[in-house]
Amino acid sequence: MMEPRILTQDLSQEFDTPEKCYITELSNAESDPEASIARARVEPGVTTRLHRLLRASERYCIISGIGRVEIGSLPAQEVNLGDVILIPPMCPQRIKNIGTDDLIFLAICTPRFTQDDYEDLEGVE
Repeated sequence: MMEPRILTQDLSQEFDTPEKCYITELSNAESDPEASIARARVEPGVTTRLHRLLRASERYCIISGIGRVEIGSLPAQEVNLGDVILIPPMCPQRIKNIGTDDLIFLAICTPRFTQDDYEDLEGVE
């Protein structure tokens, strides 16, 4: 059960992923299974690997930078500060940093993200 508390961002806990982005978990705990929040950072010119989440819905909230996102069958679209991208379960997705500064966004998953929910689609037709 979730308890009242304040979670402080600690960027020293950032880690790189095989998906080609850097993640800082802001809130992801078994005691709060309804949602997780991560800060994602994509360096200039980098495109994340094509992937999908099997059970969780995901929302990207852009907090800095400029990207081009591909989700499902929608045409690739530029995203900027304040844009929110809605990604249902099983929806292929990837994002490219098309700017000169880091692309940073919050990745909010419901239910919370677990590694076994992630499926890499790179190279899959």
